[in-house]
Amino acid sequence: MENVVKQYREAKGWSQGELAKRLGVSRQTINAVETDKYDPSLPLALRMSKTFGIEARELFIDDWESGEE
Repeated sequence: MENVVKQYREAKGWSQGELAKRLGVSRQTINAVETDKYDPSLPLALRMSKTFGIEARELFIDDWESGEE
């Protein structure tokens, strides 16, 4: 699963630490999500989308839906 969390975070002018604080997770978690080393839980993905004011499907791209495997 790919994501565009970094692009949305940078558009808001937030550091990884600032986003982590807003979400109640570590900066390392944000880094791992942004570098596709960790797929967040559904509750975290939903908190992320709410924080950015968008739908979760705008943040996360399922490889299966994009035709990639």
